[in-house]
Amino acid sequence: MIQMDSSKRRFMQSAAAAAAFGSVPYATAQSAVRDTAQGTVVRGEHVQPLTLNVNGRPYVLEVEPRVTLLDALREYIGLTGTKKGCDRGQCGACTVLVNGRRINSCLSLALAHAGDDIVTVEGLARGGRAHPVQAAFVEQDAFQCGYCTPGQVCSAVALLAEAAAGAASAVTGDVRKLGPVALSDDEVRERMSGNICRCGAYPNIVAAVKKAGGAA
Repeated sequence: MIQMDSSKRRFMQSAAAAAAFGSVPYATAQSAVRDTAQGTVVRGEHVQPLTLNVNGRPYVLEVEPRVTLLDALREYIGLTGTKKGCDRGQCGACTVLVNGRRINSCLSLALAHAGDDIVTVEGLARGGRAHPVQAAFVEQDAFQCGYCTPGQVCSAVALLAEAAAGAASAVTGDVRKLGPVALSDDEVRERMSGNICRCGAYPNIVAAVKKAGGAA
């Protein structure tokens, strides 16, 4: 058996202790106590007060500066419809609407959105009725496992608003034309390209977006 001298042993013990204790403040700051009725309060080091307006309702939080909007929504407020996929802004599963525009919530810090109007998939329905995009996704069977669907739906809602406002995409034929952009298959695919479906339900997703936009 190989013997380790005392100096090396002490070094290894010190390194292990440093790694363990170095993670404690982060773990403490991220341990959220959820209370969706009264708001969420988190106790830890370096926390800051924050009010997030989500789905028309204010949530009073205390978060560490590094907490992302995604984690604030899921772990602090308890709105788990928004999904954590890659956590790197590559899959689109975490897409939410902020002031009417779609963003990847995993790439945005919660503290940057104080006072913003945030809408998650839970806030799209109105008066007990599904949003037209949600209804179209069901009608067109535009999902399989469903994990990416909340992000797909939120992205599609923003897509329809962008196209109606005349915002061009990389495949728009004539960007000089004013007015709504016609939603061809290519337009929808390009505009939804930031949302990945690992099950491959893309044809049905395109059909659902066009259906919701009145182009089907």
